[in-house]
Amino acid sequence: MSNLEEKVALVTGGTGGIGAAICIDLAKRGAKVATNYRNKEKAEEWQKEVKAQGYDIAIYQVDVTDTEGCQEMIKQIEADLGPVDILVNNAGITKDTTLKKMTREKWDDVININLNGMFNVTQPVVEGMTDRGWGRIVNIASVNGQKGQIGQTNYTTTKAGMHGFTMSLAQEVARKGVTVNTVSPGYIATEMVMAVPEEIREKIIAQIPAGRLGNVEEVAAMVSFLCSEEAGFTTGANFAMNGGQHMH
Repeated sequence: MSNLEEKVALVTGGTGGIGAAICIDLAKRGAKVATNYRNKEKAEEWQKEVKAQGYDIAIYQVDVTDTEGCQEMIKQIEADLGPVDILVNNAGITKDTTLKKMTREKWDDVININLNGMFNVTQPVVEGMTDRGWGRIVNIASVNGQKGQIGQTNYTTTKAGMHGFTMSLAQEVARKGVTVNTVSPGYIATEMVMAVPEEIREKIIAQIPAGRLGNVEEVAAMVSFLCSEEAGFTTGANFAMNGGQHMH
């Protein structure tokens, strides 16, 4: 298991699903982990739960669409824990409907959180990483950013865009010891996916060659590897984690 002791990690949208598993996995490997939240009650409840499991994860209230708020949050994390060495851009939403029926609001909301949010959190940490000569950035995209999906023009645009961001930023910072990669999960057994009616879920699973949903721990383990010392030569790549559902 790679050792991330004394590294400071920020995982956006880390209080549920894949994000929570990433926070815990990084903490297990010795990192000092912080995440942001929008719902105070839910976040504090989650923080208590993980503390009972032995993981002390710092939480900060900020909406990733708030540029100045993100800058303030990062200053606060750096004052509390130290400079951010690892950033996992995981915060994201869906607002699905066909383009024909999509309101401008549904388009803007998804773009703002999934893409602008990534910019707002990444820009304030990159310079510190390059100055110190070490950093890891992992962007959590989606299989649908690679293959497209009916009713998700807004979401798939952001997830394909995330990997474009990855490839360009990776080239800007590669010589400074900073890596930037994308992880694109397929259907993972999160609360959101498990809430889908069983017959629909069975149809989804039937399209996955592995014959099952992924689990959050598998995604978290891949993210932790990409944040490790051993992954120093891996940058600008997109890691598909979809059980063979889409091969590229």
